[in-house]
Amino acid sequence: MIKEILSEGEAQMQRSIEALESAFAKVRTGRAHPGMLGSVMVPYYGSDVPLNQVASVNVEDSRTLLVQPFERDMVSTVDKAIRESDLGLNPMSAEVIRVPLPALTEETRKDMQKLARTEAENAKISLRNARRDMMGDIKELLKEKEISEDDERRASDQIQKLTDRFVAEVDKHLDKKEAELMQV
Repeated sequence: MIKEILSEGEAQMQRSIEALESAFAKVRTGRAHPGMLGSVMVPYYGSDVPLNQVASVNVEDSRTLLVQPFERDMVSTVDKAIRESDLGLNPMSAEVIRVPLPALTEETRKDMQKLARTEAENAKISLRNARRDMMGDIKELLKEKEISEDDERRASDQIQKLTDRFVAEVDKHLDKKEAELMQV
């Protein structure tokens, strides 16, 4: 019973880390990377689809993304979707779409750093919620007299160690992202 609770909780915590990595991929650094446009939705035959389903996104150079729609008539639609996204990008289109990334100012870097810290805090909240759920399940087992108090104490210690390990991982990801953001 306890092992099931721990493995389920660990899987939930791992999903929190994956969500954090996904969120960090969208936070803009000084270099261009295709993940930056991952949140852009493009209208396609009546429904909104992610950009990567209607176009390929590649890095042309360190400050330019190259977007090639799979269909030629989608160029203007993709261009418009990138313009209207909250990324503050101004694409140039012809046969393909070039998306130049403006240099980050010190103020923009600090804003991105705040955003990264917010995402990291959200991940930590998710981890604490997983810990709370696991602790509740353990206490329920104790209440039902399915485990002893010693087992409950040992399980609580294991849950806390697991949580501490994942919180340290979040901090490591945040430090790495902040260092990336402050590189000029």
